[in-house]
Order: sequence, then C-alpha cells, then structure tokens
Amino acid sequence: MVATEPATRVTELLERPRYEVIPLDGTEDEVLEHVPREVTVTVTASPTRGLEPTLRLTSSLARHGYDVVPHLSSRSVTDAAEVAEIVDRLRGDDVRNVFVVAGDAEEPRGPFHGAIDLLEALAELGRPFAEVGITGYPEPHPLFDDRTAVAAMSAKARHATYVVSQVCFDPAVTASWIEGVWARGTRLPVFVGIPGAVPRAKLLRVSTRIGIGDSLRFLRKNGSFAGRLVRGFDPDRLIDGLGAVVSTEKVAGLHVFTFNDVADTEAWRRRRLDGS
Repeated sequence: MVATEPATRVTELLERPRYEVIPLDGTEDEVLEHVPREVTVTVTASPTRGLEPTLRLTSSLARHGYDVVPHLSSRSVTDAAEVAEIVDRLRGDDVRNVFVVAGDAEEPRGPFHGAIDLLEALAELGRPFAEVGITGYPEPHPLFDDRTAVAAMSAKARHATYVVSQVCFDPAVTASWIEGVWARGTRLPVFVGIPGAVPRAKLLRVSTRIGIGDSLRFLRKNGSFAGRLVRGFDPDRLIDGLGAVVSTEKVAGLHVFTFNDVADTEAWRRRRLDGS
C-alpha cells in the first residue's frame, strides 16, 4: 500500500467500511433503506437463536447485492455435518468471507468450544472461503488473561486472513495493540472496531455486556468524550486518534458496530465524508 497521510487514509477507509448488524425483525429493511452497496454488511450470531437467523439474513442481503460477512459462532454448531451444510449454503449464496467467533452461548451445542475448533473444521473442508476473520482484544478480556489471548490469536491466525478488533474507546491503546500484534509475528491486517452513532444509554449498556470496562473508565474520565455521549456517540475521535498506524498495511479497514442504529451511523459517515 502506498503511504498516505492519516486523514486521507481515514477518508479512504470510510468510503468502504464494514457495518455490523444484528439479525432481528426489521434489520433487512433498515439495511436496504439506509446502507449503500459499497458498505460491507456483517451479520452477528445469537447465542439463544442460533445461526439460522444469521444465515437467513446473509442470504437475503447477498441477493440484494451486498457483500455480506456472516459471523459463524463455534458454540452454536452441532457437528461436522452441520459445518459442511453451512459451507454449502453460504457458497450457494456466493459468500466468500466469514467471521469466526467462539460465541456467547454458555454451553456449546457440539464439540466446538472455541473459534479455533471451527477454524480447524473449515480447514479440513479445504478452506472454502477466501477471507476468514478472527477477533482481537486491545484490552484485557473479562474471561481470560492476556497470555491466553495472545496464544489463542497465534493459533487462530494460521487459519485466518484478517483480525477484527473489539471496541476500545482509547485509540492510543488500539494503535499500540496493533503494533504489538504485528511485532509478535501475527501479521494479519486489522479491521479496527468502532461503535457507530448510537444513543448513549445503548452504548453504555452494550459496552458493559461485551466486557470493555477499561474503555468505559477511560470514557468517563475524558471530558470531551463524555460530552459527546450526552448527545449520542460519534466515533470521529476514535479513528482520528489512531495516528500513523492507520496509514500502514497493518490496518485493513473499519468495522463499525452499529448495534442496528444503521440510519444514524450512515448519516454520520456521510457527514464525515462530505466534510460537514
């Protein structure tokens, strides 16, 4: 990649971001109404409803011309036969990119306890997808220590082509983490996870649930961020604060957690691109 100024590179990334959505009633209509086709749509997986809503929405959006990335939750898959069925179904919809996660189900439905298990099952099927994403954590994860997280990423990276970072409200921490990931030898491009333009209450509620408490403490200490939250959050400072790393091959793009506030998130992106 030819080196560019950070501000220019951020604009380039905003032209083709990824929007993460939750497969609920009405999600498809919201995407069709507000999200242009140059935006990649990723579809989360529910620990209670299983993968069927994810696969169904993925198929529908793909037919509408979107580049869609389903989240495949390992703990929601029952066995190797279901893995093969999922692969056939997604390939039939011309899906070429998947995001493999462990999932939040308390008990796995089958033998796949973590993302690595499903990644290995996909590898046994001949690596059927051109792009495979895995999760990375700029901050300590609430369920395992840093050493465990580093080891898990190293194991998963053998089967992946990119990393998506969990939300972190301190961009300096995210930038340092990206540099550290590459320095340890996991040289996969990172899609930086940022929240979309979401209401304050929802952002605080979801942030607590997904375990980014350190970021919340940073948010509350930083007056400028806190002031923005009173009006609703926009992610400008998170992307502007990444610094020079955003202009390197280490950053592949922006993964925007919309929490289904796609209309407001797209309005924010348009304002940013228009310079208003």
